[in-house]
Amino acid sequence: MSAPGAGAPGEEKFNPWSVVHLVFDHLAGQGLHPVLGEVGDPSEPAAELLRAMGIVPGDPSWARGQDATQIQDRLAEIRSLFDPVPGGDGTPASGER
Repeated sequence: MSAPGAGAPGEEKFNPWSVVHLVFDHLAGQGLHPVLGEVGDPSEPAAELLRAMGIVPGDPSWARGQDATQIQDRLAEIRSLFDPVPGGDGTPASGER
């Protein structure tokens, strides 16, 4: 994955927090109980792992760059899927599916 305006052509970048999220979910799925924040910031070890695999750690602030509006709009769209349906009883409003 590359951020807009990423470094050299062909240089792969990836957000270290995405690695943290992936590992956290995997460990929890294996029945383990990972905890964030009690022993430090996990993003730097995740960044080191990316470097060890030849991938440049990306800037976690990508969502604040030139695509911020597009990203925020997409997140709002996703959040709306989880918003209560008008009427509050869990059934779609008339005319909606």
